[in-house]
Amino acid sequence: MIKVKVGLRPIASKINLPTVMKTTILPGDSIERLFIATQVGEIFYIGNSSLRTFLDIRRRILKLGVSGGGYDERGLLGLAFHPKFYYNGLFYLHYSVAGSEGPGALPESFKPNPCDPRTLNLRWINRETQYDHIDTIEEWILQSNGQPQKRRTLLNLRRPFSNHNGVNSLNFSPETGKLVLTTGDGGSGYDPFNLSQNDLEIAGKIIEIDVGKNTYINNPPIVTRFNELPTTIQETLTVMAKGVRNIPGISFQRIYNQYIKYAGNVGQDLVESIFSFVHYKPIPVTQLIQASFMNSEPDKEGFINFGWRGWEGAFPASIIRGCTKYPTLDEKTIAYYNEAITLSGSRLQPLTSYFHKDTRPDKFGGTALTGVQAYMGKRIPGLTGSVVFTDLARKESQPQVRGGLAYTIVRPNGKQNDFSVIQTDYDFGSQSAYYVNLGTNLNQTRLYLGVYGSMKVTDFNQGTVFEIVP
Repeated sequence: MIKVKVGLRPIASKINLPTVMKTTILPGDSIERLFIATQVGEIFYIGNSSLRTFLDIRRRILKLGVSGGGYDERGLLGLAFHPKFYYNGLFYLHYSVAGSEGPGALPESFKPNPCDPRTLNLRWINRETQYDHIDTIEEWILQSNGQPQKRRTLLNLRRPFSNHNGVNSLNFSPETGKLVLTTGDGGSGYDPFNLSQNDLEIAGKIIEIDVGKNTYINNPPIVTRFNELPTTIQETLTVMAKGVRNIPGISFQRIYNQYIKYAGNVGQDLVESIFSFVHYKPIPVTQLIQASFMNSEPDKEGFINFGWRGWEGAFPASIIRGCTKYPTLDEKTIAYYNEAITLSGSRLQPLTSYFHKDTRPDKFGGTALTGVQAYMGKRIPGLTGSVVFTDLARKESQPQVRGGLAYTIVRPNGKQNDFSVIQTDYDFGSQSAYYVNLGTNLNQTRLYLGVYGSMKVTDFNQGTVFEIVP
């Protein structure tokens, strides 16, 4: 793969942590504007080279960074504009609701122990009281007076832990016209309750929502499983994929008359993975519920399974311990052997993976995948037709933290591929630069990089949005 070098051109600075960056055309406007959503609840857009406020929902969002020393994975996580936004003004939000905090689903942090069957078969019980917070997915409308207003709630989801709620979690499919919600496995680590493989659990799935169907319900119940939803809401939902750990959105790349779908899965201890698929067969939620009720298996032919928690990318999920005798070495134990076997033939293989430890030249050790976007522009010819991705922080970038930027390409035979690091020439100076997000414009000819100077959402106004340029 060829070496690519790019520049970074600052577009907006001194903002809060950016979670979504995408463009749309405002009703009555003639040009595409870049919209930036921040974790704390602001949505800005670039108008005549200045930053303008589109919506501020900070009061609707729970208090962030209180228990995690400033680090938090909740907040405003999803923003998507309806494909007909220019005409109907509809847009969609995913955020963590103010005042919804609970004690969490487990009293302490979790690690599976292959020698202790209790840790392998935990169940999430007392869900009404043992949860961390509530996430909501809402439909809003930009009124003719230019003021956004909430129209209805699509889903209210009770989440067991504070982490793995996804980011850039709402995107419209150009293929089906449906809203795609990417949910993480519920959090903690190692998916303690194996929610991602359970067909009835909403956690750990990629879900399509038909927003054109009227459910006649404006404020649905707070749920964790599909079967707890009213029937009219169930009928709007199909499941595209399961076995998801945590996911920074989904990207669609048009090649001739079909779309390649890209989705990244954030890893546990070993590896970060980017998956790609063209053909898939979503299963209607009503079918999943019916199959469960009849104690039968729904037809899974063509259904996408990323393999978590049995598999972390291309590897059986592992527990890593230091070796006492040789401190430079690690002992790796398969965490869930039976699940790795069960899923070995039915899971999707990743398109590419990059590792938390990698000593090869021209590679980097990663921390967490934060964005995956197809690039169809011509201005950076080395990247045309490729899929670009970002990592939060390269392991070897001490003393100042630097994020990772890289790309890969889909092989015609669908085989796994390597990746190549993209070099940048920007000087961040003595400032840390966590790469928290990757965004694109409508026709995928421009790429936007979200950078933050801290891991803490409570360290305010340390964000910069760059355009990635030749």
